[in-house]
Amino acid sequence: MGLVTEIVALPAAPFRAVSWVLDKVVRAAEREYYDPGPVQDALAALERERQEGSIDDEEFEEREQQLMKRLEEIRAYQLGQAGSDGM
Repeated sequence: MGLVTEIVALPAAPFRAVSWVLDKVVRAAEREYYDPGPVQDALAALERERQEGSIDDEEFEEREQQLMKRLEEIRAYQLGQAGSDGM
């Protein structure tokens, strides 16, 4: 039976391969997009800019708020992924 199934399913093999590759690409893109490291690095750089006097407090707060919002989005995504993996 296994051989017959393989032979019958053979024409669909290219579609399964493309689907597998696309799944891997999407997962890699999601890991990169939802990586908190670059956002944390940007927060540290922003703090350095403020301490050096490169930016004023108003600009600092505006950019910090954007970065914190992005971190919240990342954490919500990660919590959602942890919840869906547990099911």
